[in-house]
Amino acid sequence: MRAPNGLRFDANLKWLFTEVPFEERFDAAATAGFTAVEYADPYPYPAARLRRRLADAGLSQVLINAPMGEPGSPERAGVACLPGHSDRFRADLERGLDYAVELGSDFLHVLGGIRPAGVGHDRAFATFVANLAWAVERARGTGVCLVLEAQNSRDVPGFLLDTQARAAAVVEALGGDGIGLLLDLYHVQVQEGDLVSTLRERLPLVRHIQIADPPERTEPGSGEIAWPRIFGTLLDASYPGWIGCEYRPANGTVNGLSWVTEHAGTASTSAASVASVASAASTVSTASAEGVR
Repeated sequence: MRAPNGLRFDANLKWLFTEVPFEERFDAAATAGFTAVEYADPYPYPAARLRRRLADAGLSQVLINAPMGEPGSPERAGVACLPGHSDRFRADLERGLDYAVELGSDFLHVLGGIRPAGVGHDRAFATFVANLAWAVERARGTGVCLVLEAQNSRDVPGFLLDTQARAAAVVEALGGDGIGLLLDLYHVQVQEGDLVSTLRERLPLVRHIQIADPPERTEPGSGEIAWPRIFGTLLDASYPGWIGCEYRPANGTVNGLSWVTEHAGTASTSAASVASVASAASTVSTASAEGVR
């Protein structure tokens, strides 16, 4: 889905179109105007079956997550930071890459993991960096870029990458085109705020963006973020990538999509905004002069 100003949005099928079963969401997204999708967990389905669903709906795959453990388990956010789990990490990464390649996914999200009780932060972080260094080398030549995401401590207590600075430090340390940031603006706002400055600082490392409006993680315009300012910042930076819609629709998926024109479509670059103000000022000035005459 493309806003009038050119920003591109993809549908997260875990969160959107939940009115229908998962495999029907591909067609629902295409009917609503999306041309690309993402979702965290493709693994309950054969990759070839999902590839057919994408092709039949005319969609492209933007992102999937690497495999994670069962909800409620210590591995529920992956094992990348868990000491002694490197074999499982590598097996999960291999499986994730197989799916990403089969689906034509641009990105594979490798989660930071939840630091176990009794494991110090430095040890968990060193384990994570060592695992990611291997993963970047393994992904080389596949056409898949690995992305890392910082998550907020309110929703995910104990998550290793709990600030943008920590996630960025790993990307900068490993370097290259094979790894980048997944910048989730919902997590940024909840954990750190200062969205515009964060965008400007981190965009050189950002490969993908996800959006939702706090406090309820609903669609843009339903919460506390000034979205035209955010989208204008992305336009100023000529951000070329996809923006994933990872939110919980407040009143139905399709009914909630009006934000694309109301909040994203009305955003403009700073230069365009300045020109608009200058034009309006000129019109007022001319009208005033005519009145004097």
